Amino acid sequence: MTRIVVGPFNRVEGDLEVRLDVAGGRVREAYVNSPLYRGFEQILRGREPADALVVVPRICGICSVAQSRAAALALAQAANVTPPANAFLVANLLLGAENLADHFMHFYLFFMPDFAQSLYADAPWYERIQARFAALRGTAAREVMAIRADLLHVAGILGGKWPHTLGLQPSGVTRAVGAAELLRLRAALSRFRHYLEERTFGCALSAFADFDPDALDAGHAPGARDADLAHFLHVARELRLEDLGRGPGRYMSYGAYADAGGPLFAAGVWDGAPAPLDVSQITEDTSHGWFSDGAGPLHPAEGVTDPDVDRPGGYSFVKAPRLAGRPCEVGPLARQLISGQSLIHALVLRAGSNVLSRILARFAEMAIVVQAMEGWIEAIDPDAPFCGPPVTYPQEVRAAGLIEAARGSLGHWLQIHDGRIANYQIIAPTTWNFAPRDREGVPGPLEQALVGAPVQAGERQPIAVAHIVRSFDPCMVCTVH
Repeated sequence: MTRIVVGPFNRVEGDLEVRLDVAGGRVREAYVNSPLYRGFEQILRGREPADALVVVPRICGICSVAQSRAAALALAQAANVTPPANAFLVANLLLGAENLADHFMHFYLFFMPDFAQSLYADAPWYERIQARFAALRGTAAREVMAIRADLLHVAGILGGKWPHTLGLQPSGVTRAVGAAELLRLRAALSRFRHYLEERTFGCALSAFADFDPDALDAGHAPGARDADLAHFLHVARELRLEDLGRGPGRYMSYGAYADAGGPLFAAGVWDGAPAPLDVSQITEDTSHGWFSDGAGPLHPAEGVTDPDVDRPGGYSFVKAPRLAGRPCEVGPLARQLISGQSLIHALVLRAGSNVLSRILARFAEMAIVVQAMEGWIEAIDPDAPFCGPPVTYPQEVRAAGLIEAARGSLGHWLQIHDGRIANYQIIAPTTWNFAPRDREGVPGPLEQALVGAPVQAGERQPIAVAHIVRSFDPCMVCTVH
């Protein structure tokens, strides 16, 4: 048995390392460590409830809208207010723009550059991939930043700025959208859609939504052969990415993009079949985290976040969230599976979650969300209200804000006592996916996905491990709050 430590990882938001026990050229056990502690839960104690809207977006610079939205929903529940219909549409557009930007950048700048490394130089596809996706030097790097700016322009129009907008409030949104803003939103989203269809997918977005998964086995992409999706599918087929990084087989989603007609993506659990989600069954286990033990696994409404770097058995500043005592994979794959997207459903039934299915779930989500955003823009009524009156909070109340960020299920649990924040607990998507072991010794989703990954003799930074890690698109600063 050989033990190696992989990390730090570049092109990952925050600090991450993975300890691997290797035997026979395969990973036998994995231990995922995020060594950075931040303490946002302590920062919020004793503050006015509305301060959460200023503090929590600063947990992360790339998914701050998601943090803002979860906080606003928790505060709206605490104050027992319902925003007007326009507010839901604007909030969906803001969150959709941020989530799409994350998916887009993940594929082009975080995930694909690993295949442009010289260790693949003998592959027949290497020259094409290197020219297109090499970090900083590839043609994609020069294009996608400008295209991403169109999505962030949407966020700027609706939120005033990005990141760390204060435009999302418990009673609505602060920016009324008039006819001129609607034109600018349509134009920005149209430019993004055009790039996706011409360069990323190589086909109409609706055509990808109807793509037959059997065509993957035949070597066919749903669009043009020179599109970036086709390049990825060729590499995935040659490297058998569908056999790499299988997760625990249990998936969860809080549901995403709710409005008067219900969520765009359904809430639920998948464990071989869809089932309702009972959030009362969520607990956090700290037995292998650098935290004081407290009273054992606790629901986040009762959660405690007190660091203890000398904790016996601890190896990470990440708690271990569990649903009914079991780990769950969250993210685009879980959302699309639970919502019944045909391609993702077929891929999971065939081979579970893996590197290929996680990446294709992001493609499916981009295709669906862009079209939904176009509908939300058209549904906005400039003459109707966008925000209700200022809110007041009870002296004693508990509430929660549950949403889907780009990387998966994000929950904020709030307790107000004597008019002040007494407790504020956050479970981020990567906390679910990069959780350590629990009291029963059950590994978290990434720890399970890494088991069986190939490690070549003398390989200190195993490329297969990197592909698996990046397929989850980790955000470690959110993970440790």
